[in-house]
Amino acid sequence: MRIDHILSLRADARRPIRVLVVGAGGTGSAITMGLPYLDQALRVWGRFAGLEVLLMDADTVSETNCIRQPFSISDIGLSKATVLVNRINLFWGTHWRAEPRNFDERTFERIQDTSIDFFIGCVDSRAARSVIARSLVKSNNRTAYWLDLGNNSASGQFVLGQPWNARNRRSAERLRTVNELYPEIADVKAGEDPLPSCSAIEALERQEPFINQTLAASALTMLARLLRYGKIEHHGGFFNAATGKGTALPVDPELWRKTRLRNRKMQAKLPTR
Repeated sequence: MRIDHILSLRADARRPIRVLVVGAGGTGSAITMGLPYLDQALRVWGRFAGLEVLLMDADTVSETNCIRQPFSISDIGLSKATVLVNRINLFWGTHWRAEPRNFDERTFERIQDTSIDFFIGCVDSRAARSVIARSLVKSNNRTAYWLDLGNNSASGQFVLGQPWNARNRRSAERLRTVNELYPEIADVKAGEDPLPSCSAIEALERQEPFINQTLAASALTMLARLLRYGKIEHHGGFFNAATGKGTALPVDPELWRKTRLRNRKMQAKLPTR
């Protein structure tokens, strides 16, 4: 049965929403560059005091990155996270932060913050998602929401979930996370997809242009509706560039149950390694 998900955060015009973005590549950069618009909208709506954002990524800008990501030749060799955050702060007058290092299981301990409102993961490996998934369900973690975005050459998905942790208790209505619905996405035993391409031509052959921006815009639109109206009817979606079709992931506990059951059956049919 489809239901509405009610925002678990209390609206407070004096408090900013705390956001941690992990990954500043194709999708991560698109999300990050879109967040200032959400920040401005929240201030106008008066529901929250904008956004407080930390962007993490250890990667540096390469020549190939300048093809599909918002970087220029002058950025080559610099930290992706630092370049993006400096650019946003200069243009929008924000005071967001960048940390040029990878997320790991000790990140929350290092930054001394386990109460993130929105954790936005834009990583491209099962190993990275596995680390995120384990970190968010630790007994002392109080992350409210985990938004995961991922894609392949011509399609992708975004899923908003509530990690089962100290902040989100067990309930039938709790939004299931991406790894709960689709466990293979964080299964390191399944192996990894090919590494990023090293040439501009190869980069465009491996991934269609605008996939990242399409997913980011759809995910941000969903977050905007949740924060403005306090509820949403869907908590994710799928997009296929080849067909031009998009499908929403409804807030439906029965669908979650069927999806997990189907995935278990599929896993049982796979040969053991």
